[in-house]
Amino acid sequence: MAKQRIGLLFGGRSGEHEVSILSARAIAQGLSVPANAENYELHPFYIRKDGVWLGGNEAKAILDSGQSIPAPDHAPDRQQLWQFPPSAAQVDVWFPILHGPNGEDGTIQGLLQLMQVPFVGSSALGSSTGMDKTAMRRLFAQAGLPQVNYLDVDRAEVWSDPCRFTSLIETIETELGYPCFVKPANLGSSVGIAKAKTQAELEQALDDAAGYDRRLMVEAGLPGIRELECAVLGNDFPKASVVGEITYDAEFYDYETKYTDGRAQLIIPANLPQALVSRIQDMAIQGFKAVDAAGLSRVDFFYVETTGELFINEINTLPGFTALSMYPQLWCASGLPFEALLDQLIGLAIERHGKVE
Repeated sequence: MAKQRIGLLFGGRSGEHEVSILSARAIAQGLSVPANAENYELHPFYIRKDGVWLGGNEAKAILDSGQSIPAPDHAPDRQQLWQFPPSAAQVDVWFPILHGPNGEDGTIQGLLQLMQVPFVGSSALGSSTGMDKTAMRRLFAQAGLPQVNYLDVDRAEVWSDPCRFTSLIETIETELGYPCFVKPANLGSSVGIAKAKTQAELEQALDDAAGYDRRLMVEAGLPGIRELECAVLGNDFPKASVVGEITYDAEFYDYETKYTDGRAQLIIPANLPQALVSRIQDMAIQGFKAVDAAGLSRVDFFYVETTGELFINEINTLPGFTALSMYPQLWCASGLPFEALLDQLIGLAIERHGKVE
């Protein structure tokens, strides 16, 4: 049987460009082991920071080096943005590992759906609802999943006029209090998130977050929480992994802490009662279905040990695949090695595409 040609798509225009390269390198290595190499032929495709696609030896060189290339000083013309490497037409299954906006928000997924080819991960709908924290939380609420108190905020409330901004601050202080967390609605990897313990910090956090996105979210902070994560794998009948815990040496799990060696520790499996583990696994699958995810997702939780309260925090429909990433480690601890996980994800992509057709 002929090998399946896998189009590994990485890089992208978001601030998580470098993380995408790291994930792609790990996936490329996993597909090169003998068990996968006899079934799959890797074809890397790199999207520059200006949106231009590169394939062939150019993409392979970036994948091998692990280093991004700077975009040219001049913006690409429209023709360049519409041109795909010729080998893209030969791909059997796409494996997009583009993190952040234009990568896991349904944008690239919509393009791949138009191409009518199988691809790993959620559809444009599942990706967009999973990426947008406002839409995601509304779907979680509709599914009856417990969440921390939060408020949706529009950029206009922050930047329009001092009176509206003052009113917003008062509302947040009354309904959520301190500490609270300010988040852009459409960024991943904790980019743009800030913890506010005072009014001055809240004002600065809102102003900063508004620079990332026009829609923001402010969440109430919880004392003494444990941050737990569960991986989900599947399409119509998803399954959940063991539960992991993240501990870290910072005030919260921000971008720098997440991607710096030694700053965060992953405890897999987490030391939890089995009844709580089962509850987390059930909620992870419910959250997966609520946003119409497919293939893979990582679902994050807050657990307040003193009260026994468990809250679903968010879902990541395209979690990281770096050496530090929780998702593949959770499945490895569940008895599914990295190489076999990749094989299953490709199989799930083909399965879902066949049902759509």
